[in-house]
Amino acid sequence: MACQMSWRQESLDRRVHALEVDSGEKHLNEPSHAVEVDSGEKRLNELGYKQELRREMSLLKIFAITFSSMAVFTGTPLYGSSLLYAGPASMMWGWVVVTFFTWFIGIAMAEICSSFPTAGSLYFWAAHLAGSRWGPFASWCCAWLEIIGVVSGIGAQAYSSSQALQVIILLCTGTNKDGGYFAPPWVFLCIYIGLIVIWAGLNIFALQVIAFLDIISVWWQVIGGLLVIVMLPLVAPHTQSASYVFTHFKTSPEMTGISSKPYAVILSVLLSHYSLFGYDTAAHLTEETKGADITGPIAILSSIGVITIFGGAYYLALTFSIQNLDYLYDPTNETAGALVPAQIIYDAFQGRFHHSGGAIVFLFIIWGSYFFCGLSVTTSAARVVYALSRDAGVPFSSIWRQLHPKYKVPKNAVWLCAAISILIGLPILKLNVVFNAIISISTIGWVGSYAVPIFSRLVMDEKNFKPGPFYLGRTGRPICLVAFLWICYTCSIFLLPTYYPITWNTFNYAPIALGLCLGLIMLWWILDARKWFKGPVKNISLQNGNI
Repeated sequence: MACQMSWRQESLDRRVHALEVDSGEKHLNEPSHAVEVDSGEKRLNELGYKQELRREMSLLKIFAITFSSMAVFTGTPLYGSSLLYAGPASMMWGWVVVTFFTWFIGIAMAEICSSFPTAGSLYFWAAHLAGSRWGPFASWCCAWLEIIGVVSGIGAQAYSSSQALQVIILLCTGTNKDGGYFAPPWVFLCIYIGLIVIWAGLNIFALQVIAFLDIISVWWQVIGGLLVIVMLPLVAPHTQSASYVFTHFKTSPEMTGISSKPYAVILSVLLSHYSLFGYDTAAHLTEETKGADITGPIAILSSIGVITIFGGAYYLALTFSIQNLDYLYDPTNETAGALVPAQIIYDAFQGRFHHSGGAIVFLFIIWGSYFFCGLSVTTSAARVVYALSRDAGVPFSSIWRQLHPKYKVPKNAVWLCAAISILIGLPILKLNVVFNAIISISTIGWVGSYAVPIFSRLVMDEKNFKPGPFYLGRTGRPICLVAFLWICYTCSIFLLPTYYPITWNTFNYAPIALGLCLGLIMLWWILDARKWFKGPVKNISLQNGNI
């Protein structure tokens, strides 16, 4: 009860502070002759927020961070299972279908981002688009879905990165067949924790440091991606035919326990769904970006475009380079059956050169992609927590909204996100399916948060929408409808069991974990938060009182 009173009092204090105007501050409608106000900052002021974060990011830098959050090689851990469910044809054509519908989501979000360039992004959009009656509830749901998604997203990237590093260490010390070192669960967990701590530590520095690293990430992934995509099929002793890649359909009920072909096809496309989100990162950084009402939408759409091309080409390169499909899943193979793409790459180099050095280099490129992606996701997660804390929507908000005095980054929010992502990874010590659960939770929370503002935009009265430079006009509603329905489909399939029979080691724990989290959040809303949480809190006032 004391905590609840504290949160309510904090909210009241925050709102009283929002109504106060420093006597030394100029009103926004007073002319300024010294400095021309940035278009993104001007729109931010119109929405009721003053500029607190440093606005120094360019289009290249915001694209670099957004692109890194998506990453070319993100779906690598899911490649093996997706290929196993229904064969290469289902997986590759699934990529085409998923990217097609992803564009609807990206375009819908780009329009909203252009109108609302704020760090709160999705939950801020939901609050304004849903109107005064439903805005607070829509904002609450969206904010917490997004926090669940991005924080577990840190864990997903840490797990993927740890898995790649585990295989790299194995091949550097030999192979699974000749005494190479395969890290046990406790060492794997230490790697997992170490990566998250490194990402959090780097995020304490100025955003310019993260932007610089993510520019390196873009070149790393573009050059490294091209190297893998072009060289892997050339190195492979023999390649699969186009007919095999695009028309071969085969289920594997003896390994997956799934005999239903439609069900197998649905699961084979999980790879594509997981690889194609995270483009909202550009929206979280709009308060730190020059001309954010224009650069934000461009970064969102360009990131989707680049990942669509490079991601699809990467999975094609892997599939064309398969030497022996059944051997990929053998736990006694050189990579211990731990990561199917690693075995594909190993087979190619070992078969051609009788040496695994090239495979280690390629796997290091993939690992680097995970490292940069985790760094960017940590940046994004901290901004979401900071933005909601600024509006008193998180317990002990006064702590999490504090900025580093020198670098002006949300340092406490960074460490909070890191701590939670470490906690959700602890079951790695006992359960092999932790990764599947983390991926499902991340995807449902992250993509599910997109649905709230998009649905609000779909049903709102058009005359109440103030468009930015990127405006869809009459095409906006049908685009939002398709985007919303596709998001609902995407979230639902990540709740499905992925292996049968269902045991402790095959059960999909995502529905239980999500149900518990969302149940507590909704209970908090019903019993307490609805009384004081009114959505984003303005921290400046305008003379004319209009926003």
